[in-house]
Amino acid sequence: MNVYEKLNKLKENISNMGSLAVSFSGGVDSTFLLKVAVDILGDKTVAITARSSTYPEREYREAEAFAKSLGVKHVVIISEELEIEGFSENPVNRCYFCKHELFEKVKEVAIQNGIRYVADGSNLDDLGDYRPGMQAAQELEVVSPLKASEMTKEDIRLLSKEMNLPTWNKQAFACLASRFPYGHKITKEKLAMIDKSEQFLLDLDFWQVRVRHHGDLARIEVSATEIGRFFHEELMEKVYAEFKKIGFTYVSLDMKGYRTGSMNETILKS
Repeated sequence: MNVYEKLNKLKENISNMGSLAVSFSGGVDSTFLLKVAVDILGDKTVAITARSSTYPEREYREAEAFAKSLGVKHVVIISEELEIEGFSENPVNRCYFCKHELFEKVKEVAIQNGIRYVADGSNLDDLGDYRPGMQAAQELEVVSPLKASEMTKEDIRLLSKEMNLPTWNKQAFACLASRFPYGHKITKEKLAMIDKSEQFLLDLDFWQVRVRHHGDLARIEVSATEIGRFFHEELMEKVYAEFKKIGFTYVSLDMKGYRTGSMNETILKS
């Protein structure tokens, strides 16, 4: 199928659902899905966003602004993952616990609003990474319309650009808990360190960033085209000074650059 055939399939699938609650983070995928759902189902669509210490404030503000621009009903829930038993210990299936609690709460909101289906923004490319959260989605009968329509991230960006969506070229985002090696304890303080560090790099006009937390060490990932910017003494000193202030002792640059799920690389090798 070409991208427009996929879009027609997506629209048909959504139309057949009759009503839809979208788990809406404000990222590229869920923004596109929400827009199409609102176009097809109108007020039979609800956007649901979860706030927590793993979700940066900037992402919430962008999600809130977009939902308001669409005129869609936007419900904000609190989903504090650190209160889930076992989550803060950061096991390999950490994402399962998080998504299970999230989708349970999203389903409750959907029922309260008379909405039949709950959807996430998973796309076809997500099948290529380790994502235990998908098991939680399956168990709770959460649908993935983008994946079912065989849409890739590239398809979604292309169509988002044609629809003039502000997220068409937005950076890839994942919850802040994904910045820690499995087995390393997650705390609100550490999450705040990551959030501040990444925001600092974004304010320096880096486009795609991740700061991985390795105890006293911060490992910075930026896109391959941006790595060269770091090889200037003034910038290196500026970044080091700020990260030191945030709480890191050592700061390193990952020479392989940004890639999705780099913390999963040891799992996928085993």
